[in-house]
This record gives sequence, C-alpha cells and structure tokens, in this order.
Amino acid sequence: QVQLVESGGGLVQPGGSLRLSCAASGTIDSINAMGWYRQAPGKQRELVATLTSGGRTNYADSVKGRFTISRDNAKTMVWLQMDSLKPEDTAVYYCNVVTVVFITVSHYWGQGTQVTVSS
Repeated sequence: QVQLVESGGGLVQPGGSLRLSCAASGTIDSINAMGWYRQAPGKQRELVATLTSGGRTNYADSVKGRFTISRDNAKTMVWLQMDSLKPEDTAVYYCNVVTVVFITVSHYWGQGTQVTVSS
C-alpha cells in the first residue's frame, strides 16, 4: 500500500507559476512510476506527466515546455513545476504512483489539489 498527499494548489493568474508536491509513504520500494493527472469540470481525467523509476519522462502535448516533473531519489516526493500557466490548465490535479510486486501492478491516487488559473 502507498499513501499519497498532495499540496501546492491554488489560484494563480495566467502566465504565473505553481509547484505541486506529492508525498508518498508506505511500500515505496515497489514504486515503478510516479506521475500527475488532472481532471477539469465535465472532462475525463487526463495524463499530465509521468516519470519512471529509470528516469524517463512523458508529458501531455498541452504542457510540454511549460511543466516539469521531478522526484527525489528515495521516491518519497514527486513535484510538478508548472510555468506559463493558462486558464485551460484549471483542474483538480492528482498524484499517481504505479507499483509492481511480482506480476501485480497497482495504481494509487492522492486526494487531489485544485489549481485555478484566472485573472
């Protein structure tokens, strides 16, 4: 089991920046990948950025060049640096980790943190 707690959301003006944090605890040795997803009102949850244990990153086209995902070596923290924010980035952002234990793959989610981009 992995527990995730996000922080860092809030209200920011267009063009501004925010940094989201996610603290992981529990069986972190089994974490294979960490990432961020978001869900805007009336829309499906979508991938924002992921980072594998090998250091490979993947970004949604809509955030490439503006957002940066990173983590600590112990895989207890994952961050999402969001720059040049746009109103369309407004959503609830969720931290996600994927664990692999033998052949069992599991997904864990945080409770979500609201990001609102508005003037």
